[in-house]
Amino acid sequence: MTMAQTAATNTSEFAGFLKPAEAEAYFTQAARQSVVQSLVRRVPLGINGQDIPVVTSKPTASWVAEAGQKPTTSGALGLKSISPKKIAAITVVSAEVVRANPGNYVSMFRDQIAEAFAIAFDAATLHGTSTPFGAGNFVGATTKAVELGTATAANGGTYADLNGALKLLVDDKKKLTGWAFDDTAEPLLNAAVDLNGRPLFVDAVYEESALSGGRLLRRPAFYSEGVANATTIGFAGDWSQAVWGAVGGISYDVSTEATVTINGELTSLWEHNLVAIRAEAEYGWLVNDPASFVKLTEGAV
Repeated sequence: MTMAQTAATNTSEFAGFLKPAEAEAYFTQAARQSVVQSLVRRVPLGINGQDIPVVTSKPTASWVAEAGQKPTTSGALGLKSISPKKIAAITVVSAEVVRANPGNYVSMFRDQIAEAFAIAFDAATLHGTSTPFGAGNFVGATTKAVELGTATAANGGTYADLNGALKLLVDDKKKLTGWAFDDTAEPLLNAAVDLNGRPLFVDAVYEESALSGGRLLRRPAFYSEGVANATTIGFAGDWSQAVWGAVGGISYDVSTEATVTINGELTSLWEHNLVAIRAEAEYGWLVNDPASFVKLTEGAV
């Protein structure tokens, strides 16, 4: 990175490349790159959050005789709160790089921030990593787990293991609506077949995207980097039991004069001819029932 500069650098030089209308594009890309946001419903979210009604018991019906008394029944609702939490990142580059190709820098910044936000969001909502959303409010809080690679080929192999995850859910009166896997699980699933020798993972869409997807046991499935944590390489479950929201798009500030912490040290942007862009967004997240999910762990495959 060259530090020499012969002309003053003003924030106004970059204003034409950072238009408010572009913020929504950043946010959309972040949503596409997050495997959790691809599987979970998005709900409207204001700056003060909102309460979400949750069914705690359902009404029942009974058969009655002609002119007989109709039974009385009732259902019950509870409320759970979802509130926005802030996520932020700062990117720094030399003023020379920005002046040489400011449009490309903004594009690069958009991609980097989208990826950084997606990684942090998925880590918090899947594993509870540095989560601001509260204890137990993440998918990996489930106590259900299946180790892939435990069933022998004669007993169904990977197919039997994945079907075992389905069985854990249905035996507990839960549903399986989708799968989320780390990229490292793709070779395992590519080689997996059902009891009739047909590929398990079908209709895969391979494109230049942060996510590739298809169907597994007739449910949507996605691969994404960062889903793995320790021995966990994926999740299965009822993704309707979770919701996420966001307050607007990404906001940002541009500075050539602030002091920024770089590699643990405070650095003057002005003294080093650097340009910094700070991006911030607010996300909300709520898991209604962690027991609606199963961890998929890595075995001796």
